[in-house]
Amino acid sequence: MVAVDHLHMEFSSRALMNDVSFVVNERDRIALVGKNGAGKSTLLKILAGLQAPTSGTVNAKSGTSIGYLPQVMRLADGLTVRQEAEKAYSHLHKLQEQIDQMGNQLRERGDTDCADYLRLLDDFTHQSERLRTLGGLNYSAELERTLQGLGFSRTDLDRPTSELSGGWRMRIELAKLLLVKPDLLLLDEPTNHLDIESIEWLEQYLATRGGALIVVSHDRAFLQNVTNRTMEISLGRIYDYKVKYNEFVTLRAERREQQLRAYENQQREIADTKAFIDRFRYKPSKAVQVQSRIKQLEKIVPIEVDEVDNSSLHLKFSCPVRSGDFPLILEDVEKTYDHKVFDNVNLTLKRGEKVAFVGRNGEGKSTLVKCIMGETEHGGKITIGHNVQIGYFAQNQAQLLDENLTVLDTIDRAARGEMRLKIRDILGAFMFGGEASDKKVKVLSGGERTRLAMIKLLLEPVNFLILDEPTNHLDMRSKDVLKEAIRDFAGTVIVVSHDRDFLDGMVSRIYEFAGGRVREHIGGIYDFLGYYGVRAMGEQQKCAPTPAQQSVTPNEPSAARLTYEEQKARARRLRKLEKTASEAEETVNQMEQALRIVEAQMATAEGSADMKLYERHASLKRQQEAAETEWEQAMEELEKAQHDNI
Repeated sequence: MVAVDHLHMEFSSRALMNDVSFVVNERDRIALVGKNGAGKSTLLKILAGLQAPTSGTVNAKSGTSIGYLPQVMRLADGLTVRQEAEKAYSHLHKLQEQIDQMGNQLRERGDTDCADYLRLLDDFTHQSERLRTLGGLNYSAELERTLQGLGFSRTDLDRPTSELSGGWRMRIELAKLLLVKPDLLLLDEPTNHLDIESIEWLEQYLATRGGALIVVSHDRAFLQNVTNRTMEISLGRIYDYKVKYNEFVTLRAERREQQLRAYENQQREIADTKAFIDRFRYKPSKAVQVQSRIKQLEKIVPIEVDEVDNSSLHLKFSCPVRSGDFPLILEDVEKTYDHKVFDNVNLTLKRGEKVAFVGRNGEGKSTLVKCIMGETEHGGKITIGHNVQIGYFAQNQAQLLDENLTVLDTIDRAARGEMRLKIRDILGAFMFGGEASDKKVKVLSGGERTRLAMIKLLLEPVNFLILDEPTNHLDMRSKDVLKEAIRDFAGTVIVVSHDRDFLDGMVSRIYEFAGGRVREHIGGIYDFLGYYGVRAMGEQQKCAPTPAQQSVTPNEPSAARLTYEEQKARARRLRKLEKTASEAEETVNQMEQALRIVEAQMATAEGSADMKLYERHASLKRQQEAAETEWEQAMEELEKAQHDNI
């Protein structure tokens, strides 16, 4: 579908990609991976036609449509969420306008027996059929379902986009791309602004859609669930693996071991050759052999080894003093702005516990953290335990750094004891190696500042960590370092995160924020997701909490609840039936419109004697009856499926 041939890309006189070639097939779902700065986003821009390579070509099959979601974009204001999303269907509105114009021409013309009239009628029928195939203008249900899947409520759809944050507006752009259904979808960090529920909805959507996909993401679980092929950019080359991400990790480790062995063998060969040259350089009897070895040395192509993965670097949060047995107790805590955020929140954390706050954006996770930190007023009682020293990473933590210091100076001032000897290694693990450590904070990007703030917190002497979205802007290597440090931390931890892989194996209890309530679930993140399924998130407030909701364990399944996989299968079947019913209804409408036009022509004096019109009328009538039967059957199946889901 898309072929990349001998692509070369230079950036600041440095070869970002060198002689890269690959083919994207129609059903490929590709994870594009590599360290930050390897060229992943640049390659997506080249494929989208937004940036030209230094040399090489990108050839797409004729008629191939490409949709691209960048990490950052400028969005216009002035429309509501629904109106902005409806731009995805602008091509359908234009097609409907053309059909309406042709219909008016058919009604106004009297020369029904001429070739032009029959050609216009054929065009009208063809375009009407094309509109029906594309789904017609009955897209409201699909539009609302997509926006709701990405986290919008029904009441949000009529809100002006100017009221929304950048993250929510990016969701609208993602929705528009999904609704357009391009042949090749290019997504650059699509999960950055999504909560767990929306991420899993997007996974399900991408897993069932047609067309090809290339995605850049630092969310391991997302890549594993969505892709079937992995391409890594490393040292300017593309390494192509026809496997999912987890299998790629294993194969990549094997490849690097082979590279290391080959590199070591080559270095020994080079050393032996140089030793021979140095030893016999000035002996006339060995002149021929020496010259031969010199030429041999010049022909050697150095073997490059992939960048060393520093995720094995072991770092620890400092925990200098022991806190009391209960570092945090919340009693009937509530918070209200112009609406109730949450109420009746009761929780007690024991020393050493690690818990996660999860739920849809806007449900109050960060607000409760601010209540705990004393940054906002609240109802109820919050008790901080004896000897508790809190290390807090807020979403705006990067704004608190001293802009006049360098990266190295910032960390040097925070490091204590043995950690001072590991500053360079720490900076390298968080992508501040080499010259990047000498940058001033004021010239860093938002993502770089976030990473620097996380390193600074890593070095502070605390026994209670509260981390609000700590993995934003971190690549997989940095997340691994942070996750291991948190897991080995002897103190207590609250982490707000939507990254399932990051939370997996790290927390032992989940607090779910939904509908103004905070519910406790015993177990890890996949225990929670597997037991309830993402569709239960945000919907459980409709039912009174049961004991099972208060303390969930994998050994207490409920027959009344479906597994996550069963819910996914039912949701897919419902969407398919809804689409079938909508298409059938649109066909009926088109046939009725075509029949009315032909019948109007038959009512004229000229048309009443035109046998071709009678034949066309009979044909349209048969098509209408078949379409009505198809629509009735589709509606019966849909109603039955909806009833079974109740």
